[in-house]
Amino acid sequence: MQMWTRLLAFLGQRHFGLDEVVHRIAAEVMKEKGVKLKYLVGTMIEVPRGALTADEIAQTAEFFSFGTNDLTQTCLGMSRDDSGSFLGPYQELEIVKKNPFATIDPNVGVVGVPDPRLAELAKLYDSARVVPASVRFTDIAGLVRGASQGQGLGNQFLAHIRETDAICQVVRVFADPDVSHVDGDVSPERDIETVVTELILADLQTLDKALPRLAKETKFAKDPERARTAAAAAAAQQLLDSGTALSAGAAAAGIDLAALRELQLLTAKPFLYVFNMDTSELADEDLRKRLSALVAPAEAIFLDAKTEADLAELPEDEAAELLAEAGLGEPGLAQLARAGFRALGLQTFLTAGPKETRAWEIRAGATAPEAAGVIHTDFQRGFIKAEVVSFDDLIAAGSLPAARAAGKARIEGKDYVMRDGDVVEFRHSATSRSS
Repeated sequence: MQMWTRLLAFLGQRHFGLDEVVHRIAAEVMKEKGVKLKYLVGTMIEVPRGALTADEIAQTAEFFSFGTNDLTQTCLGMSRDDSGSFLGPYQELEIVKKNPFATIDPNVGVVGVPDPRLAELAKLYDSARVVPASVRFTDIAGLVRGASQGQGLGNQFLAHIRETDAICQVVRVFADPDVSHVDGDVSPERDIETVVTELILADLQTLDKALPRLAKETKFAKDPERARTAAAAAAAQQLLDSGTALSAGAAAAGIDLAALRELQLLTAKPFLYVFNMDTSELADEDLRKRLSALVAPAEAIFLDAKTEADLAELPEDEAAELLAEAGLGEPGLAQLARAGFRALGLQTFLTAGPKETRAWEIRAGATAPEAAGVIHTDFQRGFIKAEVVSFDDLIAAGSLPAARAAGKARIEGKDYVMRDGDVVEFRHSATSRSS
């Protein structure tokens, strides 16, 4: 809580783009771990190897991240004219102001996802510690008009996000003469169009190269899978030529995005939009509806750093009152973390005991053995069964034995599909005891 209060109080000094919020999250998380940080070329956080343990990495949902084979999501934004201006009073950070493209190198931070269920479970089990699900932020800014043709650091930028599983575009809405914009003025519509257009052009370049190859493979190999990919690629090219991103129009056009996975098309990835607004704009329902409609069917998140700072300073009851007055169900950063889970198709299951209460990340639709494997691969290989009770049923019963007596606890086998909020004990052959 001390870390969050310090972070949000700093953010409350003035408005920031969300990429800057991410930098502060990364700095504060790593600072809390006692890791020495260094800012290079304005905004890159250099994290030494080994700064995160293998266990921490294993429990991290790769949100706003890229360059691995795990679930990843990258954060896109327009470039900034003064990367170092937001760094403020953190004297341990070495600051070098550079150009608007200083964040081509990734900035990484790991933060816990707020989950009120964990506190209730920890109380029920008298757990020594609580371990929330976590999200890993890796932020890149620097995309400008013409990126698909190499403008700015466009080619490097697009290469960074090609391996990701989802894309989040941060869109500036607030007006502040002290925070410059690469295009001179603030226009959410233009910024969204710029990013989408550049991604569409990059995808068209990919398809222009891939289609002749796919045609040859289809002709000579007589492989139904190659024919399926070639047909989907041709349909995708036609849709993109019309100016529509695949994430927005593939379903209506009947395009099978799974068949295009090997091409790593940027606009085929799920999109999430974050609008950074001031408090008066947050209260403008018409503006929020207009911006939501602008990016539909993608999800839109609205937040303001000053409001987040105010919430951190208030007791829980007053914070809830402020949220209600602002028409917000929860803090903006919490909304963002959960929206990232949804964009990546993630959900959580829970384990609890005297040692710890923990939330674990899994893909929606994962089976019980796959969930066990998230804890340890041996648990998946030696899976025998799982005792499952929903969080609501467990809390209502007051204890696991009471839930069993009420018939709310179930023994599930290898085919069981996990549900969000399942509280689970796995039995496996490796140790022949619960874990």
